[in-house]
Amino acid sequence: MSASGKSQGLRARVKTAKGRKVGSTKWLERQLNDPYVKRAKAEGYRSRAAYKLLELDERFGFLRGSKRVVDLGITPGGWTQVVRKKAPYATIVGIDILETDPIEGAIILQMDFMDDKAPALLSEALGGEADLVLSDMAANTVGHPQTDHLRTMGLVEAALEFAVEVLRPGGAFVAKILAGGGDNQLVAELKRRFTAVKHAKPPASRKGSSEWYVVAQGFKGRGDP
Repeated sequence: MSASGKSQGLRARVKTAKGRKVGSTKWLERQLNDPYVKRAKAEGYRSRAAYKLLELDERFGFLRGSKRVVDLGITPGGWTQVVRKKAPYATIVGIDILETDPIEGAIILQMDFMDDKAPALLSEALGGEADLVLSDMAANTVGHPQTDHLRTMGLVEAALEFAVEVLRPGGAFVAKILAGGGDNQLVAELKRRFTAVKHAKPPASRKGSSEWYVVAQGFKGRGDP
């Protein structure tokens, strides 16, 4: 067998460096061996998360024809890059508490989405009703599954409340959620507000991850449904 043949199938391993925790080493090793990470670097996406949105859109087609899009939790910008590719003429407004490198054609606000001023600033920057509200937000984990789930679901609920205020009739809402129960109330509200609500776990989402995505399409409008 040739040297190149021997290298096929071998995983890159990272030695536990002094001062680096075992968990950090495992994360780095996983990144080095992740085909989506390699593909993102090759294709110019800022994160492997871009493929989650691409795979969701391939299944549900919510980016087609979108003219105004909001990206909640935009950092590092992979989802907005996908929107720019799929809907190149869309107005895109993103927000994140972390700094995000500029993306051509996107308006990026660096602030906490939970800030009382954030919804109005996003709406003003958008300049009209949204066709699509995306949320890849997740609360910083504390290591307690129930607490982590509740904190992230709180962000999803806030994102939905915002979406109801800015979406045009027929618009769509896509958000990351964490498995763990307690989301029945959210799903009920989504079904009340949208004509179609689906749960999906795109192939790019790691199998061991508790994340899922909810895709709600056909917004019924701001009146009492």
